[in-house]
Amino acid sequence: MTDRFSNFADLAEHYAREIATPDYARAFMEQTELAKLSIEHEPSAAEMPDPEVAQAAIEMMLATVFDLFRDTRMEDFASEVAWGVANSFHVVAKRLDDREDAMANRLQEKLREYDPSEVYATDLEDLTMQARSLAECRDAMECMRDHAAKIYLVETGRPFSPVRGSRVSSKTNASMIEARDYLAAQKAQRREQYAPSGPVVVFSGGQQFTDIALVEDYLDAIHARVPSMALATTAQNKGADVIAAAWASRHNVPVILCKPDASRGASAPYQRNARMLAFKPVEAVVCSGGGIQANLADRLREARVPLHIVRDASVQNEAPAARTKAAAQAERPAMKRTACGTVNSDELPPF
Repeated sequence: MTDRFSNFADLAEHYAREIATPDYARAFMEQTELAKLSIEHEPSAAEMPDPEVAQAAIEMMLATVFDLFRDTRMEDFASEVAWGVANSFHVVAKRLDDREDAMANRLQEKLREYDPSEVYATDLEDLTMQARSLAECRDAMECMRDHAAKIYLVETGRPFSPVRGSRVSSKTNASMIEARDYLAAQKAQRREQYAPSGPVVVFSGGQQFTDIALVEDYLDAIHARVPSMALATTAQNKGADVIAAAWASRHNVPVILCKPDASRGASAPYQRNARMLAFKPVEAVVCSGGGIQANLADRLREARVPLHIVRDASVQNEAPAARTKAAAQAERPAMKRTACGTVNSDELPPF
């Protein structure tokens, strides 16, 4: 945080703006007079939690965690506990999402079995009530998770990302989507949140890259030209990729997390680089790094994707990791030089 404040009131106002969230009232909206969450339950007239109380509760939970550990020898653990709080909402939201999908499938099957009887109409009404009730609860849970994630970002400078699966929401575009979910959604036409329709911008950088302002300047410029963009990153847990993901979270830009498949061994990052071209990126940013970034830049040049090479003058380039024979073979198809200046991945691009 670079802003300076002369009093606590200004600081509090700034903090409130930074953690501003999607509309709680909209996320906690009741779609029907009665709710039913499963076939075993009777319809209930119970109301949704009060949205203002829910918002205050999330802020109190996270603030208590950070305040408890701040300026103590356990301060480093505050972010881990806060991540667990946000992740607990994510896990429940994902379960509700799965149950909603299953209910929607049952509803579609029921619609194909049209029957003019009163029993059929009652069953259809019951399934519809369950689907809507699950959607209500999912919206509310995702809203609370997104709020917790925003507080986590402001307090730690790192975007909240679940260990497994994608973080999507019906009420906000600030999502983190695993590459497998993104590609599957494109093929299967799943929920729009899993496959943002905007053009994709590819981003990667070394783990030692620390120039926050430089990354944000490039992404700001691209976002101004491509306001509906989604950002695909190589999903490293520190360095340039974290800076880019934090920028995306603040600007409500969906992030596609392209993690290497660990079962592929040492060649996994290079095979991941090749798969990223399936997104058909409209632009790319590659920051100072090592052999993985060099390989990605090489592939992007071959595909003639407009490419920005960003240098971090404050650090030396990371030494390329020793490659196994399998990794070298995985890279070999991308070694062909082209008219647009492809480089061999044994060399760094001109960082």
